[in-house]
Amino acid sequence: MTARRVFLLSPANCGGERAQLLFSPTAGFDLARRLRTRDGAPLGEVMSFVSGLYFRGKLTYAARFGVPLVITPHSGLRPPDERVTLARLRASARVDIHADNPRYRRPLLVSARAVASVLGSDDGVTLLGSIASDKYVTALLEVFGERLTFPAAFVGRGDMSRGGLLLRAVRAERELDYVPVAGAVRHGPRPPRLAPVR
Repeated sequence: MTARRVFLLSPANCGGERAQLLFSPTAGFDLARRLRTRDGAPLGEVMSFVSGLYFRGKLTYAARFGVPLVITPHSGLRPPDERVTLARLRASARVDIHADNPRYRRPLLVSARAVASVLGSDDGVTLLGSIASDKYVTALLEVFGERLTFPAAFVGRGDMSRGGLLLRAVRAERELDYVPVAGAVRHGPRPPRLAPVR
């Protein structure tokens, strides 16, 4: 059986300016209208709109090289094609993503353990998100331990640079190198700017 890699995608900030566009009762663009319906819109599409390049890069990369799951503020790990409504997005925005917040931590641990229970011995788990703080790392290390990895090239990069790096990797059909989160250098000097795409 071929080994799989599960990618855990950190969520977009639902308190930012682009999220407020979705929350506006006067918003008339397609995604905002769909969020106000009972069927809602796919979580991945919503996060890509709110975050822009960074989340779009994570989702595109994860879908190309493995199985993407989105870390949510109050529902643990969810597939990107799961439908969300405006009411659910508002509820999500009210939950603080903090390592010590049980409203965030408890469902994340439950869903992470469910993922761990179905992984094969050769399957990998990679965090596509910040490892500089403990808000994702603490709970995920508790479940996945040394199995949890991240792209080594993320160290020192900002969000936009990471998004661009991931999209370039997909375009080149080449996965990045992963290193274990446990014991890793989680802060580093800023690497050179990415070369412009021609």
